[in-house]
Amino acid sequence: MIPFLNFDDDFPPVSQTSQDGILAFGGDLSPKRLLSAYQQGIFPWFENDDQILWWSPDPRFVLYPKDLKVSKSMKQFLRNCNLTVTINKDFKSVITHCAKAKRAGQDDTWITKGMINAYTELHKLGYAKSVEVWQDNELVGGFYGVDLNNGVFCGESMFSKVSNASKTALITFIQNTDYKLIDCQDYTNHLESLGAKDISRDMFMAFLR
Repeated sequence: MIPFLNFDDDFPPVSQTSQDGILAFGGDLSPKRLLSAYQQGIFPWFENDDQILWWSPDPRFVLYPKDLKVSKSMKQFLRNCNLTVTINKDFKSVITHCAKAKRAGQDDTWITKGMINAYTELHKLGYAKSVEVWQDNELVGGFYGVDLNNGVFCGESMFSKVSNASKTALITFIQNTDYKLIDCQDYTNHLESLGAKDISRDMFMAFLR
């Protein structure tokens, strides 16, 4: 049985995660709770009308910056495109665009108003970061996530309104920062093409420690 968290309950050990990757439900989205979650390899993901669900999947999908793959065509695109990349210039717009982005297999967004408010508060505290991609002063792509200040960046969501915008955001971010690991949480073809791969949850937890 998946345990329910009251507001003052600690997370159970991640070894108790279900086969589907769910660890617990309930609790809240306070900065203290969110930071505690990420530091333990846990993240929230739930639909609009659901209880907060807390996940710690095994395996874990990650990208080591040293393994970043940039195709020849993408390198040429980056040299010739008219896109500009910034960090933390407009967090609220990035997370709002991520919430509105249409995704295959999803009828609704998991980035609820409560999630937007929670991560915006984390951003104000210096833990959540956004990466923006601009074209002619218009925001056309980007992503956001949580910086654990230990060499790990936990990516949350990305969006793209023009071709290659999200790839441009991630590649530029990785090449201009010194993170040791990018947590991608779950598998996507998009991130696999850039070099992301599965590792065991034990390996991921060891890296966090």
